[in-house]
Amino acid sequence: MPKVVSALSLPPVAVTADQDRVPLVGKLVYGLGGLVNNLLAAAMGGMMIVLNLGLGMNPALVGLLGALPRLTDALTDPIMGFISDRTRSRWGRRRPYIFVGAVSAAVCFALLWQLPAGQSESYYFWFFLFGSMVFFLAYTVFATPWVALGYELTPDYHERTRVMGVQNFMSQLAYLIAPWFLWFMQLDYFGDIVEGAAKLAILVALVTVTVGILPALFLRERFADVATAPVAARPAKSLAAAVREFGQGFVATMACKPFLKLCAATFLVFNGFMLVASFQFYVIIYYVFAGDQQQGAIYAGWVGTVSAIATFCVIILATWMSGRLGKRRAFFVCTCVSIFGYGLKWFCYDPNLPLLLLVPAPFIAFGLGGLFTLMGSMMADVCDFDELTSHERREGMFGSIFWWVVKLGMALALALGGVLLNVTGFDVALEGAQAADTLFLMRLFDVVVPMLTSALAIYAIATYPITEVRAEAIRNELESRRLASC
Repeated sequence: MPKVVSALSLPPVAVTADQDRVPLVGKLVYGLGGLVNNLLAAAMGGMMIVLNLGLGMNPALVGLLGALPRLTDALTDPIMGFISDRTRSRWGRRRPYIFVGAVSAAVCFALLWQLPAGQSESYYFWFFLFGSMVFFLAYTVFATPWVALGYELTPDYHERTRVMGVQNFMSQLAYLIAPWFLWFMQLDYFGDIVEGAAKLAILVALVTVTVGILPALFLRERFADVATAPVAARPAKSLAAAVREFGQGFVATMACKPFLKLCAATFLVFNGFMLVASFQFYVIIYYVFAGDQQQGAIYAGWVGTVSAIATFCVIILATWMSGRLGKRRAFFVCTCVSIFGYGLKWFCYDPNLPLLLLVPAPFIAFGLGGLFTLMGSMMADVCDFDELTSHERREGMFGSIFWWVVKLGMALALALGGVLLNVTGFDVALEGAQAADTLFLMRLFDVVVPMLTSALAIYAIATYPITEVRAEAIRNELESRRLASC
């Protein structure tokens, strides 16, 4: 019996050295950067409806305006990561760009929504397309170095998870605010929704500029010796040499197998969820409430609220589990719980007991809540793993490509979601009289697709090689190497 108890007992929590700890204030300041990052993304997406409702723009054109500027991220994100990694200044590699990016993104966002009245659809399209491209460029200047800064705040395996846990917790606050944007823009205080959007954009910009600069002002980069290396010590490079170096760095990043595993797992979990995100509303409205959109919307709103609250709890729990089980096992637990939650939908989405709709939401929240807490921490470990062979710190390149993969997958998921809906045979003209086969396929896709992608994500991480022991060994070797080079 004693042996059984010993085998089942949890390992002791590793003690983080004082010099490796990020003070709570530092974690909160970094988290404020995440709040701004998500607030800008949520505001941009949530306010696009104004182009249709307020200016009468064709919905297809509105969709193009949402997609086209993000395609440039495929180029600008890695380039900004490369520039940040290679920057040498007295203020560091990341902080100058975070400061400038926060200010410029705020100004661009505020100006973008000051839409002149009485113009043609073509005018609004090109005005907004050009303006949003400039905005997203400024947004990249802020977001890419901010992500990279988080990977280097601490060298400790478990402290990294705590940093990302606080960051993820604070970032989620943006999604409690964003659902109220449409309500705000339609207040009677404003002449119309276009004026409401103009005023809301100014408020978002003020938050961005006052809060977004805080990580640049109050956080310190761990690799200060790299960041402050004298410019004179570096030979000047031609544009061709810089492009060649960027290409080599990009290829080397994409050849890092642990990194690819993290990208694959994130792509599968996040975009499996996004692929059927709209299905949940259709199932609730047309299966549970037989086409009653008002009742369906109310219950869907409560499902979203429960999910948001549960996500905050999951972030705390995932951070705790990572310290006790390790990051990979914590990921397995969170993803398995979310698979269980998706499976519950088949039984709990019941027309006779609509309150059961709330039951799966807390379990499903484990998927994304755990994912973005653990993946950021594991990415920091990958940056150490890469330095071991490349002799370079490339947090910017890794972070930019990782998040570009997420954004690319999200775009694909949203597009394929419409294809899946068509496959079910759904016909909006039938309202609550959808065919039985249609309702069955909608429910099936809503449950099976994210369960399958989440299971594949577990398979991808099953062979992820950077355990706590391995991470500690890598850290020791890197620190010995740096000490020897001094």
